[in-house]
Amino acid sequence: MSGGLLLAAATVPAPSIEYRALSPMLIVFGVAVAGVLVEAFAPRRSRYLTHLVLGLGGLAVALGAVIGLRDVRETAVVGAVAIDGVSLFLQGTILVVGILGLLFIAERRADRMPVKREGPGTWSLTASRGGVDAFTPQAASTPGSSDEIAATKAGVATTEVFPLTLIAIAGLMLFPASNDLLTMFVALEVLSLPLYLLCGLARRRRLLSQEAALKYFLLGAFSSAFFLYGMALLYGYAGTVRLEGIAEAVTRDAGNSHTLAILGVAMLAVGLLFKIGAVPFQSWIPDVYQGAPTAITAFMAAATKIAAVGAMLRVLYVAVPGLRNDWRPVLAAVAIATMVVGAILAVTQTDMKRMLAYSSVAHAGFILTALVAANTAGVSSILFYLAVYGLGTIGAFAVVSLVRDQNGNEATDLPAWAGMGRRSPWLATIFSLFLLSFAGIPLTSGFIAKFGVFAAATGGEASVLVIVGVISSAIAAFFYIRVIVLMFFTDAPATAPTVVYPTMTSTIIALTAAATLVLGIFPQPLLDLAKNASTFTR
Repeated sequence: MSGGLLLAAATVPAPSIEYRALSPMLIVFGVAVAGVLVEAFAPRRSRYLTHLVLGLGGLAVALGAVIGLRDVRETAVVGAVAIDGVSLFLQGTILVVGILGLLFIAERRADRMPVKREGPGTWSLTASRGGVDAFTPQAASTPGSSDEIAATKAGVATTEVFPLTLIAIAGLMLFPASNDLLTMFVALEVLSLPLYLLCGLARRRRLLSQEAALKYFLLGAFSSAFFLYGMALLYGYAGTVRLEGIAEAVTRDAGNSHTLAILGVAMLAVGLLFKIGAVPFQSWIPDVYQGAPTAITAFMAAATKIAAVGAMLRVLYVAVPGLRNDWRPVLAAVAIATMVVGAILAVTQTDMKRMLAYSSVAHAGFILTALVAANTAGVSSILFYLAVYGLGTIGAFAVVSLVRDQNGNEATDLPAWAGMGRRSPWLATIFSLFLLSFAGIPLTSGFIAKFGVFAAATGGEASVLVIVGVISSAIAAFFYIRVIVLMFFTDAPATAPTVVYPTMTSTIIALTAAATLVLGIFPQPLLDLAKNASTFTR
């Protein structure tokens, strides 16, 4: 009996692991694990610089690995991961956003909070240079408690934000490349859990930050449960969690009811639309974007949307293309509601971060417009849109982080930005460029992106969405231009905020502004790259 069991075990083939195809994700995962080891064993004095060099170097090497795989079209790990044009393009975009986001997170010169170095822990490089980061020195302590005050005086730095960010980036890279629902769910949790923690680590306005983290965690866990239930329904329908296996089951069942499959897709869509920030699953976005540290908000707003839209593309275009007549009308209704609600609610906001949050909701609707098209043009236009949106979002939030009130807090109230064009004309001009790009004004990358998704929707017989999209864009242009008028044509308040110019954040702003302008004037190379990448491997 035991000999038979040993023989059966010996005949089980070992799964093949295509290390080269998986190298970008493995590099980022490896660097994240190395970051955890740095936190555990490296001297406190050297952790910040070690994390920064390790993180930026690892992401740069991973980006090089993605470029090296540009011609690869295959599945890996027994079909669990798809390496194709779409996944590689999105991984490259996530890595670029991740590099900029890590630089933003590493900024130590924007917050001029005075730190009187005393007591144990005065080893801190941050304290010795007179600057602090955006993160609380002791996350486990009660906001305003004596423990937190002591940690601040000691110059403690929360350097674990670096490995947490790298773990999130690794999960974000795996999410749109997942070729089965189980891998996709694992990637969803890997990217989500670090973000829940990072949202609650703000140095200033700690209670607001903790509230944002709690809301994000509770609603995120709820949406993950929907995703898991949808995965169970699709497994019950198809007998597999592989995306191509589900597609084959739908094809075989052409003459019968697809009720179970449709319910499964609907449950999956709840989890994915939550991460995308589409209506009616957008309620967490304004509160979390406002309460989280601005560097985390910028990274999350850009990278999470890129990965979630990529996962949505793979589910709808690879797993259930045979059900497009069922999911297209529902997704069209969601796109319309998302565009309209995002644009209208953005008009009513008086806080800059909340306005940009509702702006991201409206952009999610524009992206879904091309998703409804269900054609190759829709895929390529979505890829281009995600790239330019990610860069513009990082740049816009970076600008917001530089405007400070008398207490050193970020001056996010709209009236505080009055007269900014006179006090800091270059910063106001660059911020206006980002806003005009979000509005879709010509000679910006946002115009090319919106034109692409609307053209794809027109080709996919979704002209109604284009009409609603144009109207929503006009509404959105109102509140973008309102901010520009406020900055350049309104007198400054009596207690005007100050503008700081730290090196790393200023570099991020310059790079993203240049990309926004260049991709608006010379978009063809990126358009061609997105077009060539709009293929799926099954």
